[in-house]
Amino acid sequence: MEDVQRYDYAGTGLEGEVPSAPWELVDAWVSEARAAARTREDLYEPSAMAVATVDAEGVPNVRTVLLRFLDARGPGYVSSRHSAKAAEIGATGVMAATLTWSPLFRAIRFRGRAQEIEPQIVQAYWDNRPWGSKISAWASQQSHPVASRGELEAAAERFAQQYPEEGRESAVPAPPDWVGYRIRCTEVEFWAGRPDRLHDRIRYRAAEPALLDDARAWERVRLQP
Repeated sequence: MEDVQRYDYAGTGLEGEVPSAPWELVDAWVSEARAAARTREDLYEPSAMAVATVDAEGVPNVRTVLLRFLDARGPGYVSSRHSAKAAEIGATGVMAATLTWSPLFRAIRFRGRAQEIEPQIVQAYWDNRPWGSKISAWASQQSHPVASRGELEAAAERFAQQYPEEGRESAVPAPPDWVGYRIRCTEVEFWAGRPDRLHDRIRYRAAEPALLDDARAWERVRLQP
């Protein structure tokens, strides 16, 4: 067996009193990760979020997206109605996600119901996307096979000619399959890495999907690592 490379975790942990609802910690940890990424070379993409759904056979499916929406209603991201994510969400109505910042020895886990984000919010995000990212969204039928990289690039070129960059927000409309999802959470767990694997874990649970800042909805417990 090959030698296993080990690291000792030197996180600050979750000492003392933690809030009665998860929002305060969610907001703080995401903000601190984004701030740290501006100065740390080992923290490249603080918004990377692993999203899990379940397929028709009941098999879990996980992939990485970018956290694009975050408020007390839950974390959210953008996708395509053609995607495997959308098909699986449509069949089950549930999903889970994890934000992990290994250099900070922190992670947040979310579970709950999937909810489409309001069209005006998704449109506002679309309007601020770079032109190239908008063209790629038109060119890609997400999660579907493509014969070659060349075919994908040719599709992007066709849409680039159809919607040339003109310096206007409305130069490229949103594709009809453009959609956003958020997790209406019933569970949120914070993990903080500590030395000797005595990590901190704080889990919040709600009986029904709840606002992350509603202290009345959440029960809090410390878990063993």
